[in-house]
Amino acid sequence: MLNVLTREKAVSLIKEKTAQITPETEKVNIASALGRTLAQDVISAENIPSFDRTTVDGYAVIAADTFGAGEAIPAQLDTVGEILMGEKADFTLKRGQCAKISTGGMLPNGADAAVMVEHTENAEGLCLIYKSVAPYENVTKTGDDISEGETALKRGTVITPAETGILSALGIYTVPVFKKPVIAIISTGDEIVNDTPEKGQIRDINTYLLSASVKQYGCDVLEYGAVRDRREEIEGAVKDCAEKADAVLISGGSSAGTRDMTVDIIDSLGEAFFHGIAMKPGKPTIFGMINGKPVFGLPGHPLAAYFVFRLIVTEYIRGVLRLSPDKPKRSGCLEVNIPSNHGREEFLCIKFNENNKVVPVHTKSGIVSVLSEAEGFIRIPRDAEGMFKGTAVEIYEL
Repeated sequence: MLNVLTREKAVSLIKEKTAQITPETEKVNIASALGRTLAQDVISAENIPSFDRTTVDGYAVIAADTFGAGEAIPAQLDTVGEILMGEKADFTLKRGQCAKISTGGMLPNGADAAVMVEHTENAEGLCLIYKSVAPYENVTKTGDDISEGETALKRGTVITPAETGILSALGIYTVPVFKKPVIAIISTGDEIVNDTPEKGQIRDINTYLLSASVKQYGCDVLEYGAVRDRREEIEGAVKDCAEKADAVLISGGSSAGTRDMTVDIIDSLGEAFFHGIAMKPGKPTIFGMINGKPVFGLPGHPLAAYFVFRLIVTEYIRGVLRLSPDKPKRSGCLEVNIPSNHGREEFLCIKFNENNKVVPVHTKSGIVSVLSEAEGFIRIPRDAEGMFKGTAVEIYEL
């Protein structure tokens, strides 16, 4: 019999048992930092930008000199200089003066705004201003982007091209990141093969599906490969992986059948903390620890294995890499009624129809093509017997 927990209790137990795991840190060149996770807060040592600069081509002015200017009565200002991109503005504007300036140029002392060139006319040393501007209009002020002493990026941030831009703006070219946890993947089953399958056999999907998923979450992979349903072979694989990796995923062998021995093996090598989660797909999930390392038993069906990884294993990864909590990415409205089994939390792949309404992508747990067709998934609470057409739902990324 499976000792079934709610997903919330299962995740809480995983976090409790893995809370002491602290990844090592290392420093990498910014060119290699994409996809890595920051190991500490990035505090800005300077203001970005470090000077007031214009956002338009035109004229740097003192805003008060333009008040009341219009097409009929333009303001008339003396042009006393020109500031090009990359040049220091080494003079001070006085009342009644302006300076020609290019986009991104440094405002001279005294100036507090810029007028677009389209609203000006140059007339023999005079600049005619046909539109008034407010103080700091068309200007980016010192520190408007990032202020000195500000936390520019927080620990646990996954570095994307956007974060790379921030790091380079701050002059940080060596980046402190967590070392990638190594997660071992074992596929079990006499029917699993890597070459052309014969009748009754299937190709090893889970090794590659889970490997790609692990890498997507910023970890490295140890692919052990397929192992036959022999206790001594599975036990040997688990022992080997527990020595070499930081965590172990075992797909297959988690159901309560006579040949499903994963939970017994985990218990004999360490301790199994639960076998069963009240979720669909993924009920026969196992979690234990061997020598202080987490070991997860996943269902053999690829779709079920993927959902257990996405909803359970990633909670361990989020904890160890200090990643932000899993949150829905968007919302939608159901186009149809969706029935569900009372007592189990259900996760359902969905897509949007031509009316931008949410519809389920119907499948069975052994089918994997649904993952490429789906645009996300929704959660049906365990105390519900389904959801009605028109219900607003939150949609999570696969």
